[in-house]
Amino acid sequence: MPQEFRHIIPTAPGADIFAIYQLTHEFYRETQDRQEFERYCEWYRLTAKCHQQELQKMKGDINLFGWFCHR
Repeated sequence: MPQEFRHIIPTAPGADIFAIYQLTHEFYRETQDRQEFERYCEWYRLTAKCHQQELQKMKGDINLFGWFCHR
């Protein structure tokens, strides 16, 4: 900050600076956690959809195990 503005804008005490830093850090961490959770949810949806498609495909396959077990 330029020297001439130091008289207009007072510097914050140490505790206020730490509180602002702590709040900023918590906000940043919260946004990271939410973004990570959104990525996980998207991965989970895609994986579940893939597994459902595989299950439908397997239901249409011939049951070889049933032939060997006489079912």
